Amino acid sequence: MTRPGRLLAAATVIALVGIGGVLVGRRSAEHHDAAPAAHALYQCAMHPQIVRTEPGLCPICRMPLQRVDEPAPAGPGAPAADATGVPGHAPFTLSAERQQLIGVTTAAVERRPLEVEIRTAGRVAYDPALYQAIVEYREALRSRGLLGAGAWAGAREGSDALVRGAALRLRQQGVSEDQLRELEKRGGDLVNLLLPGRTAWIYAQVYEAELALVHPGQRLVVTAPALPGRTFDARVVAVDAILDPTTRSARVRALVEAPDGALRPQTFVDVRLVVPLGERVAVPAGAILDTGEHRIAFVVGEGGRFEPRSLALGREAGGWYEVESGVQPGERVVTSANFLIDSESRVRAALAAFGGAPAGGDPAGDVR
Repeated sequence: MTRPGRLLAAATVIALVGIGGVLVGRRSAEHHDAAPAAHALYQCAMHPQIVRTEPGLCPICRMPLQRVDEPAPAGPGAPAADATGVPGHAPFTLSAERQQLIGVTTAAVERRPLEVEIRTAGRVAYDPALYQAIVEYREALRSRGLLGAGAWAGAREGSDALVRGAALRLRQQGVSEDQLRELEKRGGDLVNLLLPGRTAWIYAQVYEAELALVHPGQRLVVTAPALPGRTFDARVVAVDAILDPTTRSARVRALVEAPDGALRPQTFVDVRLVVPLGERVAVPAGAILDTGEHRIAFVVGEGGRFEPRSLALGREAGGWYEVESGVQPGERVVTSANFLIDSESRVRAALAAFGGAPAGGDPAGDVR
């Protein structure tokens, strides 16, 4: 082969080697890029339960699905999604730096004395109907008492029926059995139901949810906008036995001392009742997220681990909730950035549900 021929052959070989190297490098790069893409997931930011393996639109809100990285396992022995008893939520871990970035704060679950404050509006009673019912009851008792031992049986039965009817009307208006016996024994001056005097009756409306906390004998603090600077102490005497079907409340009757007759009938008043609940396990109200079906809190463990817990709660008292079950004293719960923590927990649960789906089928619900 001539010298020019040998040079041409060598140049051809070098060119082919270069082209092959480029193709091999390109294929390697494509393979490198495709490897993580095979595990890419796409999720709706508004509906985290919507997870797909390909980009597209959310079938609910029609927003573009966002690519997310499949989360790494939380570690050996970590509970799976929904293992905490909170459907649609999963535990996860956040670094201290990210907690600080999103503004996470926590507070301790503690045993503390709780008290419920009930505030309501009322009025000074002007109640001719109750006054008349009490008069009728007294008259029925007096009439029955006038019957001698040898009275006709029909007359005695009729007299007993009048007493029972008058007593029933009083019971329907909130007069207790003990108060009926007191009326039967001693009577009493009830003109203050109609006219001002040294004492006055206060009628206050208490909603159904708070009625279980109100009992005869409790002390009330009464103020009147018409009498600024004055405070009156009252005592609960009776609670109506029948709820108002419109307002879902019952009338509470209280007796208040007003020696100067300042509390005139039909005067509007403000009523305050403080009910101690005793020492209870409690969490701050800011730690509670209400999903509609569950009331949950996020417990912060070692290493920045966040665990959703479903709580059984009692009453709310002064910015705290009584806890019946779900957390223990000494544990710490999230009190701010709750919605961000909740969103992260839902995202992890949706991704975990997607990863656990059987091949060729939908994992659960809308996640596919």
